[in-house]
Amino acid sequence: MIQLSETARQEARQRWDHVAKPLHSLGHLESMITRIAAIQRTADIAIVPRCVLVFCGDHGVTCQGISQCGSDVTRRVALSIAQGTSNINLMAGSTNADVFCIDMGMSEPADDPRIILHRLGNGTADLSSGPAMSRRQAEEGIQAGIRLVNGMRERGYRLIATGEMGIGNTTSAAALSCAYLNLSPENAAGRGAGLSDAGLAHKKEIIRHALHVNAGSLNDPVDTLAALGGFEIAGMTGAFIGAAACGLPIIIDGVISAVSALAAMRIEPQVQSYLLASHLGREPVSTCLMDALHLSPVLHADLALGEGTGAVLLFPLLDAAYAVYTGQHTFDSLNMEAYRPLGGEL
Repeated sequence: MIQLSETARQEARQRWDHVAKPLHSLGHLESMITRIAAIQRTADIAIVPRCVLVFCGDHGVTCQGISQCGSDVTRRVALSIAQGTSNINLMAGSTNADVFCIDMGMSEPADDPRIILHRLGNGTADLSSGPAMSRRQAEEGIQAGIRLVNGMRERGYRLIATGEMGIGNTTSAAALSCAYLNLSPENAAGRGAGLSDAGLAHKKEIIRHALHVNAGSLNDPVDTLAALGGFEIAGMTGAFIGAAACGLPIIIDGVISAVSALAAMRIEPQVQSYLLASHLGREPVSTCLMDALHLSPVLHADLALGEGTGAVLLFPLLDAAYAVYTGQHTFDSLNMEAYRPLGGEL
């Protein structure tokens, strides 16, 4: 892991305290800027160039009817991402971010040279009847994510957002959350893309069965990822580890991204220091995941789209905070005394 710089963190904190405003009045946005300073080892941070990595994979558990649509939709959306026409492309374009689509293992390969291939198979197995993938596949997925982020660093990117596409992956994310956080399916499973009450009840039962049949395979974070995860989740897990390894701040999107970050943190605890939380997703387990990651998302917009769309919304907020952080509206420019904590240190 790239060592964090506490000196840069303190310099960034002091710079914030010289801005003409009440102390800490930009809240989590100030904390994110100072965290980025520690990660980049300088108070003169860079939040551009930046990109979104959208990991795609299919899930065998869709055969159990836990989703409104079939796995073919994953491929269709992946193609639109590669072609630059999907929701994430439109939103990322408005925030000056590049988008990369990664095929970690869709049921059918998408025929587009703009898709980055790290295929681990033609979708995972049905996690409700046994492990979704082998440990070797999980490890290969993690390594692929690490290499991908390192490559983005070499290309000059200084801030990364994560996203995903994979029909059925909220079932996988809920199952992983149950295993990592000792939760029940009742507390973890949500409606995903819009399940009915009956559909949600069925989804919870499938997750309960998956936890039972894989109980002997939940030995460590990687085994758990293999038993209950998805190929795109393995890739994102590696991306979070890779970001910490090469000193890049990396943004969590929704529940799929968050459980990947938790898997990464369980594998390598130092990963936590490199994470930025964008929004609190609609899935009920989102709060539990953020608590486990020791993070506070800044957006509460009831988002559930995926693809990294929530993560990219953090970019303009960081831009606005950066403008204040680097601006000239300081106590010195106003020829006034800087604010100090009253009654002791904050």
